[in-house]
Amino acid sequence: MRGPWGPVYGPIDLDIDAGGVTVLVCPAGTGRTALLLTVAGRMSPISGQISVFGRARVGEIFASAALAGIDEIDAVTESVTVRDLITEQLRWDAPWYRLVRRADQGDLETLCAPVFGELPLPPLTEYVHELSELDRLLLRIALANTKKPPLLVVGNLDHITSDANRAVLIERLIALGEHQTVVTATVNGTDGHAVRAQIEVANTTHAELAGVMKGDD
Repeated sequence: MRGPWGPVYGPIDLDIDAGGVTVLVCPAGTGRTALLLTVAGRMSPISGQISVFGRARVGEIFASAALAGIDEIDAVTESVTVRDLITEQLRWDAPWYRLVRRADQGDLETLCAPVFGELPLPPLTEYVHELSELDRLLLRIALANTKKPPLLVVGNLDHITSDANRAVLIERLIALGEHQTVVTATVNGTDGHAVRAQIEVANTTHAELAGVMKGDD
């Protein structure tokens, strides 16, 4: 991937197996974000090839993937309630002609329980800014994953500053990985968790890209 200011990431040769959780281990930055957007069909590579479940066109990949935890894509306004967000998502998912009432407890459970598992669900009346880091990210995943496509891309484990909460998040992603292919990223590894794979990805920082370009010269 290249942009107006030069290379963003790559060249990268990456294979991700279907099913379970695959963790891309690479530094934070625009390169990592762009790579996740590419995997989720939200960005088209400048060169090279990508295939996701046999689909190579960005629009087809887009339709097969949910994306959460990327601030540029799904940042949540903090001054709204959990009920507001769920209601908005239900209306977005519904046909244009269907009138969707405000979300109730049943809607909260239907949308959030698969992601939160045994964790307490956030109250409908709670403002987003009052939620913990973990609950905010789990809520973003639930909102993005209502249609449960085969691929779920979760942007950044490093958003969770608590090691204990980060471990809980990984276990929740592993649970989702029983029915979907989950791809996420972190600066650190996820040792001690039953993820399908951890893949170290080079050429996602300016320093690494500069080294690759110098080597090409």
